[in-house]
Amino acid sequence: MSIREHIINNFKGDDYDSLQSAINESIESEDEVTLPGMGVFFEIVWQGADQRLKNEMMEIIKQRVNQGEQENS
Repeated sequence: MSIREHIINNFKGDDYDSLQSAINESIESEDEVTLPGMGVFFEIVWQGADQRLKNEMMEIIKQRVNQGEQENS
């Protein structure tokens, strides 16, 4: 079983609140162990998004990455 399949299987059947809680906890913990799971979640969102939503996500990512560059300068 791949990491992707393992992560998806771990969350199958979870309700909205459980998924949101898992995402929030992952972000708040700043634990790099959770990054693969977040990547799988992003992949799922990306694959299900239309071009408008992809453009919105890219704009958010671009803005936040640029903010990070400014903070590190």
